Amino acid sequence: MIAAEAARPIEHPDALDYILRGRAATLRPSSRDVYAEAISLFEHALALDPQSVEAESRLANSLAGRVLDRMTNSAAADLARAEGLVGRALAASPHSAYAHQVKGLVLRAQKRWEEAIPEYETTLASNRNGVSALTSLGWCKLFTGSIEEVIPVVEQAIRLSPRDPAMGWWRFLIATVHLLQSRTDEAIVWLEIARSAMPAVPIVRSGLASAYALKGETDRAGTELAEARKLDGVIYLQASPA
Repeated sequence: MIAAEAARPIEHPDALDYILRGRAATLRPSSRDVYAEAISLFEHALALDPQSVEAESRLANSLAGRVLDRMTNSAAADLARAEGLVGRALAASPHSAYAHQVKGLVLRAQKRWEEAIPEYETTLASNRNGVSALTSLGWCKLFTGSIEEVIPVVEQAIRLSPRDPAMGWWRFLIATVHLLQSRTDEAIVWLEIARSAMPAVPIVRSGLASAYALKGETDRAGTELAEARKLDGVIYLQASPA
């Protein structure tokens, strides 16, 4: 670690400061404000160091992430920009595990799940303990029909990082599998935990509304759907990062 830190480029310490502040912002629960703050910080970093692969990758990750989280009013523009940024990052650093992970996120946001899988596999080949790549691979498995493989992948991520800031999304993924396999009671348990962790994420609220409706608890379903609509007027099943 000492050698790695000593070798870190220091020509742009201000850019690095913005990157670190942006990364800190992304550790907070997802919201429109959090995404806006992180994107602004990464944009400042990139303005100071236009050749920074990390700034390009982190900015692309936040842009694609807020598309998946349904927390943007400019989804098409965000995705186009994210695709360009990660393309430049990979051109400059084709062996960057993180850039491949971000490329996978962009492909997921474009609903190109089969194409995203090799990107996450490349990331995991460099870092088998990459929990974000593991859970993202789980989402791809879900949307490509390999639903039985999803929960074991997420459970592996939980074992590796039991206090991960993205735990709410991992629980939502497990809940989604239970819901799709008609295990409604189990789904509700996981969805309620995910809601507590991410109260500002509309898709969690709408998923919980669906589960309550399947149980015949229409009042609770209506409450959750109303909350989801406050956060996002367009409700449909999509998945995040994370």
